[in-house]
Amino acid sequence: MKTTALLFITLSSLLTGVLHAAQPLKLAGSRPNILFILTDDQGKGDLSCMGNDRIRTPHLDALWAKSTRFDDFHVSPTCSPTRGALMSGRSPFEVGISHTIRHRDHLALDVVTFPQALQKAGYKTGIFGKWHLGDANEYLPNVRGFDEMLIHGAGGIGQTGWGDFPVNEEECYFDNVLLHNGEIVKTKGFCTDLFFHAGLAWMKDRIEAKEPYFAYISLNAPHGPMIAPEKYKRRFLDDGYSENSAGRFGMIENIDDNIGLTMAKLKEWNQLENTLVIFMTDNGMAGSVGVQNGQKFNSFNCGMKGAKATVHEGGTRVPSFWHWKGKLKEGVDIDALTAHIDFYRTICQLAGAKIPKSKLPPAGRSLLPLLQNPKAKWKDRTLFFHRGRWNDKIWDFAAMEKHRYLNGAARSPKWRWIDNKYLYDIENDPGQTNNLAASKPEVMAKLKKQYDAWWDTLGPYQVNDGKEQIKKGNFPLQKRYQARIQKGELPIWSPKPI
Repeated sequence: MKTTALLFITLSSLLTGVLHAAQPLKLAGSRPNILFILTDDQGKGDLSCMGNDRIRTPHLDALWAKSTRFDDFHVSPTCSPTRGALMSGRSPFEVGISHTIRHRDHLALDVVTFPQALQKAGYKTGIFGKWHLGDANEYLPNVRGFDEMLIHGAGGIGQTGWGDFPVNEEECYFDNVLLHNGEIVKTKGFCTDLFFHAGLAWMKDRIEAKEPYFAYISLNAPHGPMIAPEKYKRRFLDDGYSENSAGRFGMIENIDDNIGLTMAKLKEWNQLENTLVIFMTDNGMAGSVGVQNGQKFNSFNCGMKGAKATVHEGGTRVPSFWHWKGKLKEGVDIDALTAHIDFYRTICQLAGAKIPKSKLPPAGRSLLPLLQNPKAKWKDRTLFFHRGRWNDKIWDFAAMEKHRYLNGAARSPKWRWIDNKYLYDIENDPGQTNNLAASKPEVMAKLKKQYDAWWDTLGPYQVNDGKEQIKKGNFPLQKRYQARIQKGELPIWSPKPI
């Protein structure tokens, strides 16, 4: 009798163990440390693991091999629209962002960002690099959810015509003047190296203090101007590439080395099992045409049509690698149609952070079901894209409504509808070679109807359109700089050793 009972208990324990092992990992509320690395103007084809044979990205390749990858992941066609969508969980046009300049890169003040939600959930938050969602005091990261802030101004270092610190135009990408928390400081070294080192030093402090963190290393590279340290350009210059092409490729290989440093430090600190590392880019590639030995060449783009500032696949479809050792599957591609607007709910659900009440709550989905089971059911959806930039007196004088279809797109799992003129079967024609608009009128009509319904909601959200433009020298950070230098030399700032 005792033997029978013991056997029953043993079998029950074994069965319970098997059933428990078979259960999917519960990610919601798991509260990992989160490192989010976002590069600027780096396309999906700008990685050797994607098939690019001109550049070497061994560390990103290794991260890709160990990651769960969202293979059909989309962002906006340009910089600040993507960053606004990430912070808000909504289409950028729904949070006031319709451009990258002229006030129209300012994230609506009604948005409660996901870093603000993380702060309320006990996370420490830091940003290192590019913000590009407004430089006036009320728009800066330190009042939008970040405890630590090291940023340049405008959309890029040296963009003094749009608000960056005046001296950065002279020493672009090296020894830059930046805003560190509330203080304007002078830094040393190449910008990408600095942003990674600053982020890692801050992360190390959080680890030692046993504080959960969200670190946002948001690079300006490889955005133009194409400038890289000499050691990263040299082999390209020796192979006959132009200074511009060598600079761009060198910037990408420098990013890759910093990815390697980051993963090595996480391993050294025994943090790989406790850290979710996410790598993404903010839009399709810039620099889609390069020069070698005086001859132009088309940059590798994974067979996609279009690049930055277009609404083709190559403008919005980007790499999205998610690595958490021992928690997420390695070397797995997720085919579901996903996007930047899904980031907000995903990060909050992971952190156990409540979605804040807001006039502009996040509209995307959580990606956790797919991270737990890459084959999970994922309801079909249609995503909408638009280049924006209407009525800017630079590219186009036409008003918003005249741009309704121009540079506009809808994307379902199967179809990409563009400009109300083109229709591509992305499942069977990912390179967009065959326009099916004439032969699929019912699909054209359906996607147009969905797109129009979305577009017709956008008018009230354009809170930044039509504002009086600021002249060079009068931007918020520039006026702040002018006031500061009257008090004497800027302090030299550098991150702690790592």
